[in-house]
Amino acid sequence: MTNGSADHAPGPVQLPAKGVPADELLARIDEARAGDLDWRGGRAFSLVYNSGEPDHEALLHQVADRYLHENALNPFRYPSLLQMELDLVSMGGALLGTGPDCGAVTSGGSTSIFCAVHVARDHARQERGIAEPQIVTPFTAHPAFGKACGYLDVEHVSVPVGADGRVDPVAMAAAITDRTAMVVASAPNYPFGVIDPVPEIAAAAAERGVLCHVDACLGGFLLPFWEQLGEPVPPWDFGVQGVTSMSADIHKYGYAFKGASLVLYRSRDLLRFQHFWYDSWPGGLYASSTPAGTRPAPPIAGAWAAMMHLGQEGFSRLTGQVREAHHAFLAGIDGIAGAVVDPVPEVPVFQVTTPGRALDAVGDAMDARGWNLDRQQGGLHVMLSPYHLQVLDAFVEDLAAAVASVPGGGATDADSSTSTYGGIA
Repeated sequence: MTNGSADHAPGPVQLPAKGVPADELLARIDEARAGDLDWRGGRAFSLVYNSGEPDHEALLHQVADRYLHENALNPFRYPSLLQMELDLVSMGGALLGTGPDCGAVTSGGSTSIFCAVHVARDHARQERGIAEPQIVTPFTAHPAFGKACGYLDVEHVSVPVGADGRVDPVAMAAAITDRTAMVVASAPNYPFGVIDPVPEIAAAAAERGVLCHVDACLGGFLLPFWEQLGEPVPPWDFGVQGVTSMSADIHKYGYAFKGASLVLYRSRDLLRFQHFWYDSWPGGLYASSTPAGTRPAPPIAGAWAAMMHLGQEGFSRLTGQVREAHHAFLAGIDGIAGAVVDPVPEVPVFQVTTPGRALDAVGDAMDARGWNLDRQQGGLHVMLSPYHLQVLDAFVEDLAAAVASVPGGGATDADSSTSTYGGIA
């Protein structure tokens, strides 16, 4: 697909001398996509969150088409997009317990986290006189924190977690120093689906005058409705004193397409550290609220449409389906000898371990049966969407067969050599 010649031979690509006809291009794309992740069939457990509602997906396609060419670099040229962004921040703030104008729309969780680390760094430098700030995170915190620290020249201190997947708040408090700009808790963490002890971590931070960020990229649009349905949820949002910022992805359990996320703050005073203003050039004032300059409009409009289309009733309905899938998958896996969900998750995100059996061999057996399970160092990663209810029986049957096909007493489940979350081509 990457070559302009008729035989699609691999190699360095040059701009075709003549344009390729549209029907040929579409045929090439369809052929190439045959090898891509097939998330619509319910056999993928990452990257895409399948609502299982065709009318919702169709709406998002129509919205994206309407805004395909718009650029949110200058929102005042597109007042419709500006209002959508304001609405998204207001709706997210109301769900998570902060003001209606205390955040920004970003392109994804990594960018939201980048913004929060940037704010923490500059707040530490300007308000506390810390020349070389650091942040303290659990070992299970998203890699985006390490990435942001690398880009922003901030020291990253990582604190080990316990056997239950949660960080010890006493250890987090002990890791705080005079240079600490921010501490982090996850609600939940990505590897194990458990929520860190936010109240204790936030209290320790507040006592030292340190900011506290709760990464709810996974849970931001799930936990409010998860709790409404009767599931136990410990305190985790701005209702906890000491929490100063949060990240929440609309393109996860908000059921919007990529990429749309929110970074939210307890006050606009913190948000202002995120703003960039520049007029030392002849092209006029350049101002932005996130690292991005040019910003594609479809994700903004799609996120707004997703939230407005679903409403509280729709989110409750889809969360109910995820809840049903969560308990059914856990029960099914519990009945398989040689497969264990460990640690015990609080939300529909978890790791399946294979004690005494080679994890890669079990993963390979599932691959051969057409499933797509990401491999962590210690297990196979599962992240459930509403549509997964439709493949429950097939999954449990195939996982049981895959585990049974691998002899016991071999390599432990910590021996995976193919654990991957993201990559560089």
